[in-house]
Amino acid sequence: MPKLLKNILQSAFFLGIGALLIWWALRPLTPEQRTDIKNSIFQANYWPVIPAFIIGVFSHLVRAVRWKLLMHPLGYNPKTSNTFYAVMIGYLANLAVPRLGEIARCGILARYEKIPADKLIGTMIAERAVDLLCLILVMFITVMVQIDVVGTFFSEKIWTPMSDKIASANGSQLVVMIGIAAVVVFLIYFLLKRFARSKAAIKLKALIRGVMEGILSIGKMQKKGWFIFHTVLIWVLYFGMLYAGFYCMKETSELGPKACLALLSFGSIAMIITPGGIGAYPIFIQQTLLLYNIHETSGYAFGWIVWGAQTILVFALGIYSVIGLAVAKKHTAATPA
Repeated sequence: MPKLLKNILQSAFFLGIGALLIWWALRPLTPEQRTDIKNSIFQANYWPVIPAFIIGVFSHLVRAVRWKLLMHPLGYNPKTSNTFYAVMIGYLANLAVPRLGEIARCGILARYEKIPADKLIGTMIAERAVDLLCLILVMFITVMVQIDVVGTFFSEKIWTPMSDKIASANGSQLVVMIGIAAVVVFLIYFLLKRFARSKAAIKLKALIRGVMEGILSIGKMQKKGWFIFHTVLIWVLYFGMLYAGFYCMKETSELGPKACLALLSFGSIAMIITPGGIGAYPIFIQQTLLLYNIHETSGYAFGWIVWGAQTILVFALGIYSVIGLAVAKKHTAATPA
């Protein structure tokens, strides 16, 4: 199957999931409830979106700087501007095809900064692993600080279904999965050993070596403290961006830090499920706000406002980054060696 067609089909599939979630959420609503949602969106105060945008820009910039820290142990020091452009273009690509942006940003930086793409992929994997650990930590803190509110919701909506699904898997299924994984690993090892001197094997070994070197760069950093600082700062900025959004609606303006922490946790999960959280994000936000006695139509409207603001920011910065890279390339080409 041609790569372009494959990407189109993949994009259509995930966007279809988002559209299905939107339909599923709106289907049980009465005409009056749909009117309430529209009125809440149109009557919202959008001035707080400005500071939210500013905080959002800083969060993306901090992420670009943190990514640079992972490249230092590998002997590379790319421009912060190019790293930022690559990050934002990656986010822009993710709006269309999930995970495409991760490969896109590595390819862009490899092209403009002459850094091996395999090593960049390794640093990206290390970065995402850290983000996943942070999300788990944020969710744990969310549950612990308000066990009476979020704890029950987490147990009923997330933990219990996951536990039941794992428990329903019988032992034979687990053995089969482990067996398949073992066969795949053995097959790769055998082929690499059997055709060790072939060009394909040499390239594959180099690719694996480069990716592993990028992943292990996190343990070779001399500035681990700065990496931790930037990681914490990213999530603090995410929190601040969402908290500023509370003041867009009268119903949410009285919510406190605990509610914001809960929205940050469950909203982050929604952003993983569908491209840019389309369809899923407003539903997760609505269901979470029900825990804080926010009416379902107001919660759904707030979810769309926050999702819309985040998407507009990513789209605007992504387009700006495409233009910025083009200008930088033109300026570099016009400068005498």
